[in-house]
Amino acid sequence: MKNVKILHLPLLFLFVHACFAQADFAPYFFDNGPYSHNGNLALFSLSEDTAVGTQIYCLNGTDPEGQKVRYGLSFDPGSKEYFRVDPESGNITLVEKLDREKQDSIDVLVSITDGQSKVVERVTIFVMDANDEKPEFQNMPAIIDVVETTESGSSIYKAQAVDKDTGSGGSVTYFLQNPQSSLFAIDRHSGVLRIKSGEMLDYEKTKTHFVTVIAKDGGGTFNGKEQFLSSSATLTINVIDAQDTPPSFIGTPYFAYVYEVSGPGSEIFSVNAKDGDVGNPNPIRYSFDDGDDGVFSINRTSGLITLLTLPIHLKREIFNIKVRASEVSPEGRLMDYSLTTVVIRVVDLNNNPPTFYGENGQQNMFELTMYEHPPEGEILRGLKITVNDSDQGANAKFNLRLIGPGRMLRVVPQTVLNEAQVTILVEDSAAMDYEKHHFLTYKLLAVEIDTPERFSATADIVIHLLDTNDNAPKFSSDYYIARIPENSPGGSNVVSVTAIDPDSGPWGEVKYSIYGSGADLFLIHPESGIIYSQPWASLDAEVRSKYNFYVKAEDAEGKYSLAEVFVTVLDLNDHPPAFNDNFLEKTMVIGAPVKIQAVDDDAEVPNNVIEYAIMKAEPDNNIFDIDADTGEIVLKSYIKSMAIIQNITKQRDCTWSLLVQARDRGQPSFSTTAVVKIDITEATQLKGGPLGSFLLQNRNKPLQILGMLAGVISLMVVVTVIISTAIFMRNKKSNRILPNRRVRRRPRKQQTWNFKNPFKEPETPGVKFIVEEEEREPEVVVENANYNNNVSTAVRHWPPPPPPCAPCLPPPPPPYIPGERQWVVPTGSTVVAPKPKKKPVITRQDTVNKALVSELKMRLEQKRNNSFT
Repeated sequence: MKNVKILHLPLLFLFVHACFAQADFAPYFFDNGPYSHNGNLALFSLSEDTAVGTQIYCLNGTDPEGQKVRYGLSFDPGSKEYFRVDPESGNITLVEKLDREKQDSIDVLVSITDGQSKVVERVTIFVMDANDEKPEFQNMPAIIDVVETTESGSSIYKAQAVDKDTGSGGSVTYFLQNPQSSLFAIDRHSGVLRIKSGEMLDYEKTKTHFVTVIAKDGGGTFNGKEQFLSSSATLTINVIDAQDTPPSFIGTPYFAYVYEVSGPGSEIFSVNAKDGDVGNPNPIRYSFDDGDDGVFSINRTSGLITLLTLPIHLKREIFNIKVRASEVSPEGRLMDYSLTTVVIRVVDLNNNPPTFYGENGQQNMFELTMYEHPPEGEILRGLKITVNDSDQGANAKFNLRLIGPGRMLRVVPQTVLNEAQVTILVEDSAAMDYEKHHFLTYKLLAVEIDTPERFSATADIVIHLLDTNDNAPKFSSDYYIARIPENSPGGSNVVSVTAIDPDSGPWGEVKYSIYGSGADLFLIHPESGIIYSQPWASLDAEVRSKYNFYVKAEDAEGKYSLAEVFVTVLDLNDHPPAFNDNFLEKTMVIGAPVKIQAVDDDAEVPNNVIEYAIMKAEPDNNIFDIDADTGEIVLKSYIKSMAIIQNITKQRDCTWSLLVQARDRGQPSFSTTAVVKIDITEATQLKGGPLGSFLLQNRNKPLQILGMLAGVISLMVVVTVIISTAIFMRNKKSNRILPNRRVRRRPRKQQTWNFKNPFKEPETPGVKFIVEEEEREPEVVVENANYNNNVSTAVRHWPPPPPPCAPCLPPPPPPYIPGERQWVVPTGSTVVAPKPKKKPVITRQDTVNKALVSELKMRLEQKRNNSFT
């Protein structure tokens, strides 16, 4: 039996499985509860502020057979479709804006199908509130009337506002916009508006009040943020007047006067009162309470006070009358009242205004003639003014004022009672200027002080000012600048000066004069101020181009002012350039320039700027260049030796004649020419060392060479004298003087030299200088007696002189021998310096270069010294 059962179990399983495979079960939703976002939407809620397009839920279900399911969502016919579902995923999206206040729940049909079976379920989605609604007033704005007598703390209105939101967002509290300045208060929960405790309405102060009530909700979330919403409305409160204010007098305090001319029935004063309840006023009735003494009466309805008797019967000067103003009810009953005081003064009638008097009675015009600038504080004694008011007491009290230009004058006294003598004082002397005001007009004003009429009187004061010489002439400028061309004829107009003296008459007449170091060549018209050049004056810019001097403007009494005049003489091109000589002779050493110079006596550039040019050159026109600015003439750069020049000229004579032009740059331009004769030679190397170089460098400056030689000779003489004096003083101390030397003269032949122009044609070609024999000079032989005999050829000719007992002069020179050169032998030197008897005379025509002469001179001197040795 067991084996049979076991064999039949698999067969049973296959049978059951076949039965189940043939059945089709429907799909179903998962029910995940109300707080889940997936399932079947059961008990799902959604806030109304959810944004359109938001995925709010996911339908979720399954099929028992594991088939793929699809989802669906639909609404009842006529209902608004708020959602859309994705059939594949089951995601539900919000497609319409939610508004809980319009629809707080939404019925939805959700379905699930596996393709064969479909399950549909009805679910309800609850729309949750968000704080998106403001409170709305139900009974405002509004206008109400409140009687001003309403008691403090009374309720006068209840504001009602509704918020459609739920929860805290739907609760409403009330506030006033300006609670501190308002007479009202509101209950924040009920909205009841009351008059504040301790406050009262007053129609007479404010007839209408405007109260702004704010309704505010309790707040709530909206779009994820906490927000509070509020709204406002205005309540207009009209205050209704009530009979609660007594009458009030208008225009108090009250003062009235009884004058001497008043009579019975005269109107003295009117009082005026109004009911304080201006919204519904009652009529007013007037009456006296006290103080009228039976001499005054008052009209009951108009308030007019009148006099009942003559002023002479009044026993008091001042009456203080109490006047009552009472309200009259419609029934004729007297109600609230007010009191005021009317002060009535019995006074003299102010019927006389102030009056001005002169020497001849009443007068309202006073005139005075005086000089300008009187001393400050001076009394204008020419004005005899009296002022008077014939009234009495306060009616006769008045002020005096002086009205006019500036504050030049002052009136004394300033307050007058009845009558006073008027005094006018000078307060600002400088302002009383004839040049500004020929006459001054003032108003003298008298005005009563304490009278209601304020009577016044005026008098005209006219002061005629006489001129004084209080101004000096004044130039239109502190300095004048003039320009005049040179060579202008005498009497030419240079400049015109102007000075004005504001004084009148002779004091305003100006006389002109000039002075100063630069005024000699000019004169001025004493009346017109025109400055001319002197008739004999010749203005030359080359002599002087700037002049300055002073011009003086003086009035009749000697008051004056000065101005400075600057005159510039404009240079004209009136001088041509000029050479020192129209024929110039120059010696040019190859490689060194020769400079010529012309002078233009004009004073200014470009008139005195000179340009040089070579116009013509003979025998050849193309071997020289000239610097246009400096006038330096140089050989062309390719000429380096005399041989080149001789090849150009084909002659041995190297003498050129140049026609050089000097032209200025003025307008018009002037020029001049000069012939420059140039002898060209080569530089010879001197053997004199630095002295020779110096002579060669200064060969064109003979004066400088002579000055140098004179300085050397002078230095030698000074040294000789010093040495001689020192030796003499030494010998004097030993009381003896020993002869140092003995000088012997003997004739000796000596060659002298004559110079001929080396640039002239010599008698024998190649010989330019000839040395001729001249008269012989004596030879001087010096013997040294006190030192070693280092001069072997020295011979004594005289015995030594006796020692002198006093300083003595050097030995006398030997007798003069005509034709011989004299030699001076000092006593303190072993070197003899020859002193020529006379200077050689150099004529103008001898244009030999001084450097070459000096060189030849030195060579001959060397030959002579060699012959001596």
